[in-house]
Amino acid sequence: MANDHHGDATCMTSKSRSNNLPGSGEQELGERGRKLLKALVERFIREGQPVGSRALARDAGLDISPATVRNVMADLEELGLVQSPHTSAGRVPTVRGYRLFVDNLLTVQPLSGPEVDRLRRELAFGEHNSQALVGSASQLLSALTRMAGIVTLPRRDHTGIRQVEFLALSENRVLAVLVFSDNEVQNRILHVDRPFSHSELQQASNYLNAHLAGRDLMEIRRRLIEEMRRTRRHMDQVMRRAIDMAEELFAGQDREDYVIAGEINLMDFEELSSVDKLRALFDAFQTKQDILHLLDRCVRADGIKVFIGEEAGYEALEECSVVTAPYQLENRIVGVLGVIGPTRMEYERVIPIVDITARLLSAALNSGD
Repeated sequence: MANDHHGDATCMTSKSRSNNLPGSGEQELGERGRKLLKALVERFIREGQPVGSRALARDAGLDISPATVRNVMADLEELGLVQSPHTSAGRVPTVRGYRLFVDNLLTVQPLSGPEVDRLRRELAFGEHNSQALVGSASQLLSALTRMAGIVTLPRRDHTGIRQVEFLALSENRVLAVLVFSDNEVQNRILHVDRPFSHSELQQASNYLNAHLAGRDLMEIRRRLIEEMRRTRRHMDQVMRRAIDMAEELFAGQDREDYVIAGEINLMDFEELSSVDKLRALFDAFQTKQDILHLLDRCVRADGIKVFIGEEAGYEALEECSVVTAPYQLENRIVGVLGVIGPTRMEYERVIPIVDITARLLSAALNSGD
């Protein structure tokens, strides 16, 4: 079972990043320490190997001796920002070191023109329903980052219903067709207690469309409960039949799910490539509960949110970082998208990819309204 620490992660907007975490040691670093930590994290992200003092001094552009670098590294280690693997004289960043880097030292790189053009083309406005757009977004996130791209399906609580239709099937079954305001069409089979004629089903759909069309699921549920409490004894058969069908139809419409693409890319990273780590990761992707819980915490965030290693609160993700951003429909946050990769991911590149993909997905969904 996953170990959920319920730790929180950084929330960033395009204008600013969060303050450093309490106890991160940022105030104790000094300019030299900041430059060396930045150089160490950047080199480790590029190469995935412990960084030695001589290479670090050169990367940081500091005219200091290797001995001085080692002294500063000892200070950083005491602050819990770096550590020395047993098999190497070099050092690697800790989760706390990554956190300080992301919060205070990161220089975000803007996306190139071709990358932005690709995102715009693939998320072309008005050409797909929401489920197709979500699938495209997850594939794009994976292709651009070479990691796993994940997008939750739009939450239906605040999505308007345009139309409901019922069609008779065999063996006391009815096909319900739901058309949402974001152009998605969902079909659901209802099991009823007797066969219904085309005329009866048409009357039920007419009643629901007259009373519920244009309203979102939360309001529909509220109105159904009110109608049943207030007037059920005085309803005619058409109203009662329509309410019964609607009650079954709209139950469970807000069940959460996500689309993920590029999980296999995670096998390319040495730190994630052990059989045990991959099994834990893929089990988490398949069972979905822990990942959905993590992403649900991001729905309430304004802007980019970054979980590094143990901050996610789940054992399967302790060697991973997750970068997310919410997306909107009709000015409401209805889902989250993001990238899952190793803790040594290129944050300066991944963050803007996640940010602009969320903005373009929101625009594409709203263009179809």
